[in-house]
Amino acid sequence: QVQVIESGGGLVQAGGSLNLSCTDSRRASSNNGMGWFRQAPGKEREFVASISWNGDSTLYADSNEGRVTISRNRGKNMVYLQLKNLKPEDTATYYCAVALSSSAATLRSRYRYWGQGTQVIVSS
Repeated sequence: QVQVIESGGGLVQAGGSLNLSCTDSRRASSNNGMGWFRQAPGKEREFVASISWNGDSTLYADSNEGRVTISRNRGKNMVYLQLKNLKPEDTATYYCAVALSSSAATLRSRYRYWGQGTQVIVSS
């Protein structure tokens, strides 16, 4: 069983930044695309960002407004999500996922393994 583990969430004031991290227990992601999604209370889980297996291709949700950067370090088996200029509406549980293929992807159906999420709370 592959475990996907997120970390780095927390409470931050509006305008602040957070760096989220993700790894998987069996290096199942080393040749796969990776993605970040988020889910606010009472809302659907939505796409945030994705990166291809080698980092050459990235996809971002338009709603990020350039405040999000995804990156990965395959040698360390880590994927990162940098969140900048955070707003209260960014408050959500952020999930990391391993894609079915080596490509970046925006659809939830294109992901195989999911983490339990890390909570981000942005205070106004």
